[in-house]
Amino acid sequence: MGVTELGKLIPDSIRKVVDFNQLSNRVIALDAYNALYQFLASIRQPDGTPLMDSKGRITSHLSGLLYRTINLLENRIWPVYVFDGKPPEEKAIEIARRKRVREEALDKWVRMIEEGRRDEARKYAQRALFLTDDMVEDAKKLLKLMGIPVVQAMADGEAQAAVIARENKAWAAGSQDYDSLLFGAPRLVRNLTVTGRRKLPNRDEYVEVKPEIIELNDVLKTLKLKDRVQLIDLAVILGTDLNPDGVPGIGPQKALKLVQEFGGLEKLLQGPLKNVQFPTDPLKIRDYFLNPPHNPNYKIEFGQPDERGIIDFLVREHDFNEERVRNAIERLKKAMSKRRESTLDSFFG
Repeated sequence: MGVTELGKLIPDSIRKVVDFNQLSNRVIALDAYNALYQFLASIRQPDGTPLMDSKGRITSHLSGLLYRTINLLENRIWPVYVFDGKPPEEKAIEIARRKRVREEALDKWVRMIEEGRRDEARKYAQRALFLTDDMVEDAKKLLKLMGIPVVQAMADGEAQAAVIARENKAWAAGSQDYDSLLFGAPRLVRNLTVTGRRKLPNRDEYVEVKPEIIELNDVLKTLKLKDRVQLIDLAVILGTDLNPDGVPGIGPQKALKLVQEFGGLEKLLQGPLKNVQFPTDPLKIRDYFLNPPHNPNYKIEFGQPDERGIIDFLVREHDFNEERVRNAIERLKKAMSKRRESTLDSFFG
């Protein structure tokens, strides 16, 4: 879910919509789970059924990883995929909610298919998304065979991606969610793995989706917040994965005014919010965003594509079309050669 309500306060004026070439020679630390769920949602058959191999194993995420990653590389964008570790205990409520939503959507999807209502079925199929441990391990294996860096986070992948960006080992964090800003990423790149034409929900219309850059300092300045602590406090009031419901009855504009007027949670908890029952101590939630558990020993190393390994994995094991995979590998090798032509200094600055 992320901090969706916070996004409503970020005006279009500070969302810098860009083309791929404006991100050229940049390393982007991508929230891998976020990207994989995007692939699962978008790469499906007409009735919403995901792509599968002959053994019934889902492969939509592998198709997305292969072709979207190559597309980034061909534009000299160097992705680092950051995978989630063990979720914090405080996130249990949100995880349970997501599981319940997916189970309900799965039941409705199956019923729609049985009733022959395939157009409606696709809507529920997209809500029934889930990643298994095997799917995640397959994703990591493919990326390593492609020569793409994989970083394992201790907890939130988004937190780890933000740390990588904060330490100037990546130019930005990449995700659809806004949590990266709370975790301190100096800039967030959205829509990196979902660019292209996208169908509007319940309408026969399409919109063009391009990457957009959101700078943390621009957000703080526009919202008239003095620092990231106040931004986190604002998000806690609106709701985060650690307190999904936020404070009932308080919308984005009112929450912003409260933070601006009272300065932060300490005074708010003694005043307007003193009777609010939070599922988790809001000051602990703030501290989690300020000091998230992360892997300090990560490495970012691009390697050479393993042509035979990719073919064995995708074609022999998962029934991908061999000609298409070989063509993709040629594109991959050519794109990776561009990386060697670029200077390391240009990756991060």
